[in-house]
Amino acid sequence: MRLFANASYNFLGQRRWAYGISVAFSVIGFAVLLIRGVNYSVEFTGGTLIQVETQRPADVGALRNALQARGIEGAEIQTFGSDREIVVRARVAREGSDANDTQATGEAVAQALDATLGAGSYKMLRTEAVGPKVGGELRQQAVFAVLMSFLAVLAYLAYRFEWRFGVAAVVATAHDIVAALAFIGLARLEVSLFVVAGLLTIVGYSLNDTIVIFDRIRENLHRLKRESFESILNRSINETLPRTFFTGTTALGSLLALSILGGDVVRPFALLMLFGVLVGTFSSIFIASPVLLAIEKRWPGPDA
Repeated sequence: MRLFANASYNFLGQRRWAYGISVAFSVIGFAVLLIRGVNYSVEFTGGTLIQVETQRPADVGALRNALQARGIEGAEIQTFGSDREIVVRARVAREGSDANDTQATGEAVAQALDATLGAGSYKMLRTEAVGPKVGGELRQQAVFAVLMSFLAVLAYLAYRFEWRFGVAAVVATAHDIVAALAFIGLARLEVSLFVVAGLLTIVGYSLNDTIVIFDRIRENLHRLKRESFESILNRSINETLPRTFFTGTTALGSLLALSILGGDVVRPFALLMLFGVLVGTFSSIFIASPVLLAIEKRWPGPDA
């Protein structure tokens, strides 16, 4: 099956519309993020980690509802090792209670376990406090991880391509990170280490998509010396369109399944990656190549 076998769309002709959509979405998303604030998970804000061993598999949904009824909102519940061992990361949100009070959180979790599993049907293996200072350090390390991955990408692109291609790819990737942060604000996603992993994965996916197109552009620059630079860009995007389409739809299919069938802990990652695949494909076509064209017009390369 061959789709887009004779595609000849004028993608670069729509670049101004693409710029407008990107700017509008990013401005709205960041405005919402500033107004509402960032919804950090327990890993970043501090709280209590409790590891529990149960006599039978626990109903995670019922346990989460029981925790909410006892003043614990947004608890992270994961199986640990087997389906009879779970880890709960939580903070008490009752009025007049210290959110980082480990004892109060442990008592609320015990009450929720009594209500869902029955008293005496579980054993608390460990209870650990994660203070706000540790959460702040984790936030700094998460930002550092994103920046370091970005620098590593810059070094790779400088080696792999000439500087014009590298700058265009970096601009497109930066666009994707900004758009992803705006999406986090609009979707009110809880920022956990899963979401940080999602941001790093978006960087990798977007760059991979962009580099495939850039490879074809570089080949066509040597092969089609009489065509204009803009024509070569459009031709290269159209020639790689089948690969872009099939890669994107395959990724979207699995991520859609994760979004629907995954648990509350995995769902923010899956939703962010769903958006990331869409915006990464969009930026590879409508941001990276137009930026490369703008750079070429300002600083013509050896193939001009």
